[in-house]
Amino acid sequence: RVVDVATAEEIIIKGSLYHAIIAPGYEAEAFELLKNRSGWGADLRILDAGTVLPRTADLDFKRVSGGLLVQDLDRGEISELKTVTAAAPTAEQERDLLFAWKCVKHLKSNAIAVAKNGSLIGAGAGQMNRVNSVELALKQAGDAAEGAVLASDAFFPFDDGPAAAAKAGIKAIIQPGGSNRDADSVALCDREGVAMVFTGMRHFKH
Repeated sequence: RVVDVATAEEIIIKGSLYHAIIAPGYEAEAFELLKNRSGWGADLRILDAGTVLPRTADLDFKRVSGGLLVQDLDRGEISELKTVTAAAPTAEQERDLLFAWKCVKHLKSNAIAVAKNGSLIGAGAGQMNRVNSVELALKQAGDAAEGAVLASDAFFPFDDGPAAAAKAGIKAIIQPGGSNRDADSVALCDREGVAMVFTGMRHFKH
């Protein structure tokens, strides 16, 4: 979206620091606010991207030894969230769950995203097993994990990931479901008072 004055004022708020800002355009007054922000000076790069067109390609290509891996782009939309625990997420938690689900899509599998109040506060990616990604994301989140939510790009094969999340204070989890041991993860969450929802679809980026 074009940066308006209200957005520019939020960007230049005291204590903030940015080296580059890119947007489809800037209102004249908003541009002046950004350009003249005290303390940033010539270090700030303000970029105008113009009209950003959506990608129209349907396939993703990756080079591999001896050939090419071709796969569909991950554009699936959740049609329904299925609550599988006794506790259901609150409206605020559901908003954070959907935000975390969007974030985890862009992390390399095995991927975990921890979110709170509309912000990504922890990310675990590219690990050989899912619980390691959980632990990495929780470590990044630190004490802020208390009361946060967690997204997993694919199902939990065991309940160790949800157990680590519950221990850190995570209150709601979103994951595809589909493991032979889903019942173990659901039971663990019920014992810990954690809400869990299934999407019925996965991300899994390589």
